[in-house]
Formats: sequence, structure tokens, C-alpha cells
Amino acid sequence: QAQLVESGGGLVQPGGSLRLSCVASISAFSFYAMGWYRQAPGKQRELVAFITSGGSTNYVDSVKGRFTISRDNAKNTVFLQMNSLKPEDTAVYYCNAALKASAYWGQGTQVTVSS
Repeated sequence: QAQLVESGGGLVQPGGSLRLSCVASISAFSFYAMGWYRQAPGKQRELVAFITSGGSTNYVDSVKGRFTISRDNAKNTVFLQMNSLKPEDTAVYYCNAALKASAYWGQGTQVTVSS
């Protein structure tokens, strides 16, 4: 059964950086589109960034220029480098893998941006 495990969250001051990782136990990982979502308290889950199987990327406007998504297909891992963090980036961050009708989620990792 597919499993996604996120890591790298934590408490950071405004302006700081974090790097999230998601290791996917999925066969044919390289064919999956991978995404990072986040959900803040009282808000809906939103797509933050995704990367296609071909390496194309897209970001929500609020993180453009600050966050970078990347993948290492040899290690079945997707990353989210987050720089210049703001308090409004505080949320639980989830990893998602999608291929045709299949979609898998990780358990989430908490990111808190506060002084």
C-alpha cells in the first residue's frame, strides 16, 4: 500500500527557512505528479506547489519567489524549500501524489512561523 511520510516541519522565526521532505513508498514514483498542500486552522486546504512527472512546476501566488518544489526520483522524494517565511505560512503541510485516478496523502507536518 502506498505511503507518504513528510518531515522537516517545525517552529521558525519570520524570515527564516525550512525544507520539507516527503518520501513516497510508491511504485513508478517518477510517473506521479507531486504536490504540497497546506491547511491553516479554520481554513480550507490549499495547493501550495506542484511538480509534474516531467519537472514542470507551479505555485500559488502567495509563495511565488519564496518557495521551491523539487523532486529526486532516484530517492522517491519530493522537497519544498521555504524561504522568507511569514506568519501566514503557518499551517499543516501535506504531501500528495497523483496519477490518473489514484491519489495518496501523507499525514502532514506542522510549520509554525512565529517570533
